Amino acid sequence: MPFFNYKNKKVYYEEIGTGKPVLLLHGNTASSNMFLDVIESYTLNYKVILIDFLGHGKSDRLEEFPVDLWFDEAQQVISFLKEKKYNNVNLIGSSGGALVAINVALEAPELVDKVIADSFEGENPLKEFTKNIIKGRQLSKYDENAKMFYNYMHGDGWENVVDNDTKSIVEHDRTIGKFFHKPLETLKPQILLTGSKEDEFVCSINPNYFQDIYGDMLRKIGHGEIYLFESGGHPAMISNKNEFAQLSKRFFEK
Repeated sequence: MPFFNYKNKKVYYEEIGTGKPVLLLHGNTASSNMFLDVIESYTLNYKVILIDFLGHGKSDRLEEFPVDLWFDEAQQVISFLKEKKYNNVNLIGSSGGALVAINVALEAPELVDKVIADSFEGENPLKEFTKNIIKGRQLSKYDENAKMFYNYMHGDGWENVVDNDTKSIVEHDRTIGKFFHKPLETLKPQILLTGSKEDEFVCSINPNYFQDIYGDMLRKIGHGEIYLFESGGHPAMISNKNEFAQLSKRFFEK
């Protein structure tokens, strides 16, 4: 299996297909396995790149995750792109991976062409989510569907991944409280923000959550687009995989 080194740790990656590179970035408690059912939609037109962030999937495990998790994962991506001499790459980040994608675009715009950020909280942690996450994650360990998901993403040791992620989210909210180091006004690549109006993580809090949060972000960025699917759960990239793939291609080919 191919790996690259980041801070003396091995990070798993995979490259599939040919053409312009599209890097898919997974969310929290997930791995690149979350994309296995959707990559065929992209490999006919693009070189698809998958990464398991440190501590996840086939990458080296960590005793604990960085508190500034999504920024550190962005640094892993930037390190990979530079090592492999990639530039002008399209990024698709889903859920927590969307935060990573935006951080990459802010920190290393010279490496990025376009960004799709799917099904994420916005600029700051969602308090309604973080205040209940410890209880929710503990309950998920006894839910058969959740356990199957975690095991499919990570195999043995999945419980440690979930605990590390939970701790990082709680500490980030308590000590940092923002996802990006640079202001959104400095973001240069073209960006598309996506989500589902039925996303179970936000629709119960505010049925217009994505419209409001994404709208505020684009006003700061000064450019970009929003597309919200009428149905489908979290994340929209998976629950609306065929429509999402078509939308992605249209955006990338503009």
